[in-house]
Amino acid sequence: MSVVMFFFGLVFMAGWAAALAALVYAVVTLVRARSQDWTRRRGHPAVRLLVPAPAYRRFDVTLAVTALLADLWLVSAVIVFGADGVFTEDWIGYPGMIDPTGQGYQAGVESMLRTTAWWTSGIAVLARCWITAGVQLCVLPPAAWWIGSFDTYYT
Repeated sequence: MSVVMFFFGLVFMAGWAAALAALVYAVVTLVRARSQDWTRRRGHPAVRLLVPAPAYRRFDVTLAVTALLADLWLVSAVIVFGADGVFTEDWIGYPGMIDPTGQGYQAGVESMLRTTAWWTSGIAVLARCWITAGVQLCVLPPAAWWIGSFDTYYT
């Protein structure tokens, strides 16, 4: 079981490094595209507003990948920190002593993931990053449901 937790810890750290690398790449993409048009020049004003220019779409895709990696890292962090005395799933292993402060952990994590999803997708919509908004709504609410389905010592 210690090998499994060691592997999960390595994946956790690799996810953290990948999210940071993707964020750096998103900033580089943004800096490279700053001299290009961010909106379309022709067409109906609604189309120019809703359909981004190719440079802005590249930034949106890069930002969506960054958000996906950050979301996966966040969910793995929740599992890693909850494995010590909160969750009782068989694949996590024996968590040791029951942590009495972990009683509200599961509900708090679910609320945090849902709130993060709505805020980040709302900001992405305001910034016209449609792909990023979709990624946030497709990853974090199901992750909150999945973590809410775990058996704990307190349910």
